[in-house]
Amino acid sequence: PYNHVPTEWVCVFFMVLYSISTAIHMGQALKYKLWWMIPTATLSGVLEILGWSARLWSSQRPELLTPFEMQLVGTIIAPTPLLAANFSTLGKIIYELGPQFSCLTPLMYSLIFCSFDVICFTIQTVGGAVAARAVSDTSADPGGRIMLVGIVGQLVAIIIYAGLATEFLLRRKYNAPFRHQVIRFGRGQYPISKEMQQFISGMSFCTICIFIRSVYRTVELADGWSGSVIATEAYFNWLDGGFITVAIYTLNIFHPGIYLKSAHR
Repeated sequence: PYNHVPTEWVCVFFMVLYSISTAIHMGQALKYKLWWMIPTATLSGVLEILGWSARLWSSQRPELLTPFEMQLVGTIIAPTPLLAANFSTLGKIIYELGPQFSCLTPLMYSLIFCSFDVICFTIQTVGGAVAARAVSDTSADPGGRIMLVGIVGQLVAIIIYAGLATEFLLRRKYNAPFRHQVIRFGRGQYPISKEMQQFISGMSFCTICIFIRSVYRTVELADGWSGSVIATEAYFNWLDGGFITVAIYTLNIFHPGIYLKSAHR
């Protein structure tokens, strides 16, 4: 079903990397009492482990459909909860730096983007299930198209999210508030600290990695189940496994529990 046989050592390599990061994310969530990081970043790691475990199974038994179906659903939906962590973190960054410079309130960022993320997650899951149950490339096309809708929706969400984040930072830099209000914590008028700049850079890099992976999966699904993109294992290893590994470890390093006081709210 892959049009190639997954390489065993590559599967083991990514399983180990994701297992380490997931364990760290769980420890960080417990340490900083950031319970929302469990159904987001931690869940993403668990789904990646599931997906790459299935690919390892396929490396031993490439003729079986069950591991192919497992890895298809697992690797497609896994980055979605990770993206939700980024969406939630932006709201907390805005709370720290000054909500008056944002067109949306911090809470609205989390509600709107995470709700849309759940919708994309559901669409991708349904599409993956439909494609996994198909018995041929042709009958799998409807599932692929459904997944493509979810991935494209995710791409659009990332672009809008990045645009709003950029607008917020520019408004704050040039002291151009979107609205005037009384700020109890009085942070908006001060320069952004070096630590916060590092955190924002880390979150930006994490988002870029997820975006690149989403572009790859969009091209892959648009090319079809018998296309050259899905048949090339190196593309998947580097552009999916590699970039999501970098993204999830970036969030380990630039963790909101370390950099944000409001992350506990």
